[in-house]
Amino acid sequence: KVILAIGRAGTPRSLGVPGEDQDKVAYWLKDPEQFEYEHLLVVGGGDSAVEAAMALGEQQGNRVFLSYRKANFTRPKKKNIEKLRKAVKKGEVQLVLESQVKEIGVDRVVLNQYDDEIVLPNDYCFVFAGGILPTDFLRITKQLAKVRPNRR
Repeated sequence: KVILAIGRAGTPRSLGVPGEDQDKVAYWLKDPEQFEYEHLLVVGGGDSAVEAAMALGEQQGNRVFLSYRKANFTRPKKKNIEKLRKAVKKGEVQLVLESQVKEIGVDRVVLNQYDDEIVLPNDYCFVFAGGILPTDFLRITKQLAKVRPNRR
């Protein structure tokens, strides 16, 4: 018997846009307290993105934008959606719904929203677009089993 413990998150899914390879782009947020007086973009529509945006928005002087490709949040927990509404109302987070990142520059990001291009000042970008599970090896193993059946 074999037990595979490959985790659930996998490799972070990238956006595939110019500038994503910069040091200012991260796929996790460890310590929101280290960011103050920054222009920050959080990309994603799940709990991780929403929680990161709210945590960054609580830090002094930050301008936090949350970009999500859909018109409404449906994936986060209800309590996170309610907390996000409060953070937006307080001005801690600004929503940019139905948007997609087009380019990440040194000091700005470019988003597409509807037929418009939005340019935002930016110091750091956090991408929470899910993960790619490392399951390719399972397909290969299955194919090998067909070619070379188990001999006992």
